[in-house]
Parts: sequence; C-alpha cells; structure tokens
Amino acid sequence: MSEFKELTWQGLWNNNPALVQLLGLCPLLAVTTTAINGLGLGIATLLVLVGSNITVSLVRNFVPNEIRIPIFVMVIAAFVTIVQLLMNAFTYELYLALGIFIPLIVTNCAIIGRAEAYASKNPVKESAYDGFIMGAGFALVLVFLGGMRELIGNGTLFTGAELLLGAWASGLKLQLFQPEQPFLLAILPPGAFLGMGLIIALKNIMDTRMARWFAPKKEKVVERARVTTEAN
Repeated sequence: MSEFKELTWQGLWNNNPALVQLLGLCPLLAVTTTAINGLGLGIATLLVLVGSNITVSLVRNFVPNEIRIPIFVMVIAAFVTIVQLLMNAFTYELYLALGIFIPLIVTNCAIIGRAEAYASKNPVKESAYDGFIMGAGFALVLVFLGGMRELIGNGTLFTGAELLLGAWASGLKLQLFQPEQPFLLAILPPGAFLGMGLIIALKNIMDTRMARWFAPKKEKVVERARVTTEAN
C-alpha cells in the first residue's frame, strides 16, 4: 500500500511530469486555450500512458536490452493510433481542434520516460497505477491552465464541453463575466507561457511553505548556569 501512496504523491505533486519534470510542454502550451481542450488531450495522454505501461511491463522480460527503446516507441505509437481512431470516431470536432498534437503524443517524453524508468522494471499492477496517476497529474495541469486562460481571456469556463461529452453538455458552459473584448494575451501562446510560469511559481511557494510546516522542530537546549564558590 505504501508503494501506491508514494506513486500518488509523486504523480500528482512531487514529481508531476508537467510542473516538475517539465515534459510534454509543447502540446500542453499549445492546446490549453480552453479547459475542455486540455481535458481532451489529458484523457488521451492518460489512456496512452496506462496502455503503454501495462504492455511494457508485460513484455519487459522478453525484450532485449539493446532494442528496448524502439520497442517502447512502437508500443506507444500503437496506443496513440488506437486513441486517435477512437477520437476520430466519437469526438471528431474535438479531434480537429486538437489537431497534430494527438499523434505527437508518441514523442511525449513523459510517456517514454515512464516506460523506461518504471514500467520496464515493475509488475503490471504497479505499472498500470503509475501510468494512471502520472497521466492524471498531467491532465490536471492541462485543465487548470486551460481553464485559467479561458477564464481570463473570455470570462467563460467549459466552452465546447459538448465536443467531448456530447450535445447534453452544452449547458455546462459558464459565463462568469462578459468582457468588452477578449483578453488576447491570455488566449494567444504568450499567455500559455505566462500562465505556466505562474503555476510553477505557485507550486514552488507551496513546497517551501509545506517544508517549513512539516520540518522537524528542534528542541531548545537550555544550558544550566554553573555556580562556583571560592574558598576564603
């Protein structure tokens, strides 16, 4: 159980692939114009991570060490193709919105890194959970950054929810305020860099404060005064 707790802490916070390892930043910064776009790419990445981790763990004892990386890339590419076809069939408009960044999941260093660093050395159950929690951590950053940019830029949240969840989800859109003009800095690529920098800075501040809160308290050592008497 302690292994799963450690994986959860590492994947969601302490070793988050986007905030700490700074992996997969190209699609992260490019598609997070809305929270739903971020959620769509996050789910796709999570599914590929789980599938590739399970497969790599299953074949780890049969793959020669010299060709393990090409094999891992082929496995990842197979799952990306599956996810791409599923999105093409069931969420076509969202698939068009995400564009080239779906097939680019193949080159996401976060996925290759987990296959090499964890799945190739651990059993299936732990590898599947590692893929799930790392994907969840990556997806949370995508949704948070996308929601922040969408809110600041247009005053809305969950625009285009129907692209991912179906026609019924069109009512999920929230109009929190109505700007006279969209705040283009938040919507355009520079806003993604600024937003990501703010999120990383916030995490670093929280890490520093948590380190202070949970640091072991040092006991104060009270020195006793020595009283000496001189013989007359």
